[in-house]
Amino acid sequence: MGWGKRPLPQARSRDEKKTRSSTVYFASELFTLKHLIGNAYLAEAIYEKSQGRYLCELPQDFEPRGTTARAVRDQDIKALMACDLALFNFDGTELDSGTVVEFMFAKFADIPCVILRSDLRKAGDGNDPWNLMASFYPRTVNVVVPSLLAYKTILKRRHRRLDEIVRLAGQHSTADAQKMCDEIAVLCVRALDRVRVMEPVMPKHLREEVYNWLALMPGLRGKAKELRKEFESFLERKVERDLL
Repeated sequence: MGWGKRPLPQARSRDEKKTRSSTVYFASELFTLKHLIGNAYLAEAIYEKSQGRYLCELPQDFEPRGTTARAVRDQDIKALMACDLALFNFDGTELDSGTVVEFMFAKFADIPCVILRSDLRKAGDGNDPWNLMASFYPRTVNVVVPSLLAYKTILKRRHRRLDEIVRLAGQHSTADAQKMCDEIAVLCVRALDRVRVMEPVMPKHLREEVYNWLALMPGLRGKAKELRKEFESFLERKVERDLL
């Protein structure tokens, strides 16, 4: 099976999708070929392995609502706030600064979060392999999988001794990478299942005030009244889905 050639899940009715699916904001680097491919493939794998329970929303796929840096930032913040859960890629010797900002915004909003690190390298000063200031937040589950080791394990498991021409022509390396990604997707789905049922931290009597403040705090373009109304709709969805 070639890269991205997985069988599609069986179609579900619209009502079933509404009751079973949760949207997941997928925050990650998206500026290089490997980032774009990795993000897209993992998002699809999570959908498949969760049997459609989790629909990842990739900022790289958003239709731009403006060409300025501020317009892009505003769009990403609103998309994050509209989602039920969030997945944050914490790879790299230095974490992607935009991803960290989005993670903190998600924590201000008490959004259930999963942190994924597939990087073998250690880059932290605490128990987690990243900066300790991004650790210890409630309603957060970590998935730490050294992807290079997982890839090598799959190679050994298959007992392949192929020359490079056969390996490239037969797409064996991408098949092994696909297997590795599928295994990581399963771990992400389990983590999303865990964090999805964690009790909210934000007190009920504060949530309207907090979401009104979050509508104003980042300086989003637009009238304050309209922004508050939009964020109120985000809050209403989360309350209806027992997320807050």
